[in-house]
Amino acid sequence: MNPQAKLICAISLLLGSTITISSNHWVMAWTGLEINTLAVLPLISKSHHPRAIEAATKYFLVQAAASALMLFSSMTNAWHTGQWDITQLTCPVSCLILTAAIAMKLGLVPFHFWFPEVLQGCSLTTGLLLSTAMKFPPLTLFFMTSQSLNPHPLIIMAILSGGLGGWMGLNQTQTRKILAFSSISHLGWMTAILIYSPKLALLNFYLYTLMTAAVFLILNSMKALKLSTLMTSWVKTPALSATLMLTLLSLAGLPPLTGFLPKWLIIQELTKQEMAPTATAMALLSLLGLFFYLRLAYCATITLPPHTTNHMKQWHTNKPISPFIPILATASITLLPLSPTISSIV
Repeated sequence: MNPQAKLICAISLLLGSTITISSNHWVMAWTGLEINTLAVLPLISKSHHPRAIEAATKYFLVQAAASALMLFSSMTNAWHTGQWDITQLTCPVSCLILTAAIAMKLGLVPFHFWFPEVLQGCSLTTGLLLSTAMKFPPLTLFFMTSQSLNPHPLIIMAILSGGLGGWMGLNQTQTRKILAFSSISHLGWMTAILIYSPKLALLNFYLYTLMTAAVFLILNSMKALKLSTLMTSWVKTPALSATLMLTLLSLAGLPPLTGFLPKWLIIQELTKQEMAPTATAMALLSLLGLFFYLRLAYCATITLPPHTTNHMKQWHTNKPISPFIPILATASITLLPLSPTISSIV
């Protein structure tokens, strides 16, 4: 893809996200989401590989269906209330349809089927974009309508996302699919707390973005698309491999790393809201995710074990290391001491 096309896509993504985030009218929010969808499609299909074309087609169909549902929800609400304001979502049927539409856009269970396949079909940098920046506008709509939404479907989707995201990631050997199921699991935590503390849900998203960006950029520098490739990375880049291990453990939510902070605050808030069974279920289901994070960390910090399969091993890396990796990795590992300040802000 030439630089002009990349620039147009980047500007369109920025414009679409800004329109959705700053709008009060449903049609303007829908317009921003459509601009985002059209801008990211060339980035997914730029390699012209059949899998990339398939991923772009799946992404387009799912996002178009979700946008149509969202527009239908806003029209139904306007029909009942005469209001097109996003914060005036009062019709119960409209709230339910909107929940389904945004869950489809985010990739929450049971609308998760498209996300791992799309992430597997695109490059690591595009996968980072889909896992972070493309989820921010739909989450903003959830944030603005959080007072109107029905908590029961959200809690059910949150528990299912936490469980299925961990369960389906157990048997994966492709790093992009593992990170896709990791994203689904983290979205479950955000959805669980969305009704009770929307700011905490956004804080969880910001910290998740920080940690996931570090993991994606490190994997991109190592050219590690499979676990077998990741196993040889210690010989090539020991410092990056050690950083990747710590960042993955932070993403798993182990103390004293940054990733423990959002889980701790969410469990605390759910307990305050007398949602102790939900908090217990989410904490137990996060152990499933901890297993495949530990497996990734294990593969990143040892050499290839003896086996009979012959495949090419890359012992040298020529890919330049991104200057953002040290900053993101440091923030992903060391922000837990700031938890009193962050808690007071939330």
